[in-house]
Amino acid sequence: MASDKTLNTKNLAALGADRLAELLLELTSGDAAAKRRLRLELASRDGGASVVPEIRKRLATIGKSRSFVDWQKIRALAADLDMQRSAIVTYVAPTQPGDALDLLWRLLDLAPSLYERCDDSNGAISGVIAEALKDLGAVATRAKLDEAALAERVFAGVSANDYGQFDGLIGLMAAALGPGGLATLKKKFEDRATTPRASEKPLERRVVGISTRGPIFEDDFEARYEGRRLRSALTEIADALGDVDGYIVQFSASEQTNPSIAADIAERLLGAHRPAEALAALDRAEANSHNAGHWPDWQRVHIDVLDALGRTAQAQSERWAIFERSLNAEYLRAHLKRLPDFDDEEAETRALAYVRQSDDFYRALGFLLDWPAHGLAAELVLSRHAELDGDHYWLLTPAAEALEGSAPLAATLLLRSMIDHALDRAKYKRYGHAARHLQTCGYLAKRIEDFGRHPDHDAYVAGLRARHGRKTGFWGE
Repeated sequence: MASDKTLNTKNLAALGADRLAELLLELTSGDAAAKRRLRLELASRDGGASVVPEIRKRLATIGKSRSFVDWQKIRALAADLDMQRSAIVTYVAPTQPGDALDLLWRLLDLAPSLYERCDDSNGAISGVIAEALKDLGAVATRAKLDEAALAERVFAGVSANDYGQFDGLIGLMAAALGPGGLATLKKKFEDRATTPRASEKPLERRVVGISTRGPIFEDDFEARYEGRRLRSALTEIADALGDVDGYIVQFSASEQTNPSIAADIAERLLGAHRPAEALAALDRAEANSHNAGHWPDWQRVHIDVLDALGRTAQAQSERWAIFERSLNAEYLRAHLKRLPDFDDEEAETRALAYVRQSDDFYRALGFLLDWPAHGLAAELVLSRHAELDGDHYWLLTPAAEALEGSAPLAATLLLRSMIDHALDRAKYKRYGHAARHLQTCGYLAKRIEDFGRHPDHDAYVAGLRARHGRKTGFWGE
């Protein structure tokens, strides 16, 4: 049974409201953040109406500040901002969604000034901003604002999105905007695209960078940046409206030969039940898909389109070819899933044999661990242990853990490769890990009946002592 002196809700409640109030005032003396929290709690007693001016006043104070906030003070500011955000969602949104939406927007509008005067390298401020943006989308549907007014506010937000504080805003507000609001928003961005802000180049052009093509001028950079923002907005609106053609028209004929863009277009056409057009979109980029570069989306969507067109055999052939090139387990699983009974077992056996013969030892090991085929993974390690490179700790460590129970010798060889690499290369920052690996090798040695051509544990440790006896950071001496 808990003592009556234990700090819990029941024991504290026993002190009585008056005594607790006195203690709160005493404990918050000199703590501005705690006092603000108490004022918000007091204001919330009438259902949230009194909370609105408190939050608005605090956000205005934060917005007026111009002092730099270093990393030591950033968490306090982030906590203050999150307190306001939480109060908006908890106290205001349930009964006054319109006011909640306005307050959240005010908080997000603070982002530029906050980022300019803060050291947010730990992401404390950006985390609160991201949460506020998600809250904005949730509250917007309940606020039931006029579509035109909401479209104007979204337009202003996207146009001022220089710090990413409004990333994804259109998608978040799509439900609240509705088809009418989205159409209004689309018209605004189309008008902006046809009437750029600056029609004349300045007399003195400022260079902001150098490229292989020569100097980069500030006005040209800003024009390209604005163009990308407008296109991004129009493609988001097209997606929200389900307007595939509106999405496609945002890309030039030359851009549509880019495999990544072609895949995006084809995926949308496929979703609109237009597989023949989707294949045509992919075909426009097929030549470039074979050039230098990695285009996984083009390959994935191409197979989906072939399936949609009933070209199953070709789709299966592509899945197998991709598996052979990359040892991608997902493509192999998809291939096997579509095979008749018993044929899939034969194909899996053939695939695993292919993996074991792969020239890429580490890709093969990773595949066998993930499949999972731990017995074959152990065989791979034992037969090709000369290829082990202890620098691949990101794979070898989990591999050793996976094989400890069923294949202690293979696990030991993996651990020894990391130990040897750390000591031979004097990677002193890894000595702690290497020492733990050696300890694990000692435990595993008790379960290994035959080390074969490899030295047993005592001989291995003796060899380490002979070569690296002076590395006290490893031996802990």
